[in-house]
Amino acid sequence: MSDTNSFIEEVNEEVRRDRVYGMIRRYGWIAAVLVVGVVGAAAWNEVRKSQIRADAEMSGDVMIAAVEATDNDARVAALKDVQTPSADAQIIADFLLGAHQQAAGDNVAAAETLEAIATSGGTVPEIYRQIASFKAILAAGSEMPAQERRVSLEAMASPGMPLALLAQEQLALLDIEDGQTDAAIARLEALIADANVTAGLRQRATQLMVALGGDPSAVASGGVDQ
Repeated sequence: MSDTNSFIEEVNEEVRRDRVYGMIRRYGWIAAVLVVGVVGAAAWNEVRKSQIRADAEMSGDVMIAAVEATDNDARVAALKDVQTPSADAQIIADFLLGAHQQAAGDNVAAAETLEAIATSGGTVPEIYRQIASFKAILAAGSEMPAQERRVSLEAMASPGMPLALLAQEQLALLDIEDGQTDAAIARLEALIADANVTAGLRQRATQLMVALGGDPSAVASGGVDQ
């Protein structure tokens, strides 16, 4: 009886083994393809990351070399020739170009460069477009009609906008430019009292308010009382 059971177990084991080998012969290529696919994907990912890193380093080296030129005109010329492999790197190059155009005294060109960033489509993050638009307005200065500046700044000064407080500061300066001193003081009061205002911006607003004859201490006291 024991020999019979042992024989049956051996037969069953052979049958199972034959079935396993049969499944391996029939479906083993699928496992091989999966293994090759996983290994290939991992290798491709490493190559891609390495290429991205190399491109970023190359873009950085090119931009550093451009801004290390002897004067602003040379830097502007070098930055205009910068070719970047990615949209993000190009944004940085364009911001640098605008900054050095402005430093070279070519405010019109700087405003055009920055405005191009601001109006560039959905590939550029919204915050970059907002910053570029704000800087373009500052670069253009009096070259842009006051009413046009006001309309653009009022849109940026809307609640929830990332540059709202900086836009309010510029609107106060526009009020002064238009001879609206009371309006400028009222705007500065609101700016100083805003809970999100930075120390630097509050200091600038306070100094400007004092210059206009306002009383910033009353605003601070009112904020404490509230």
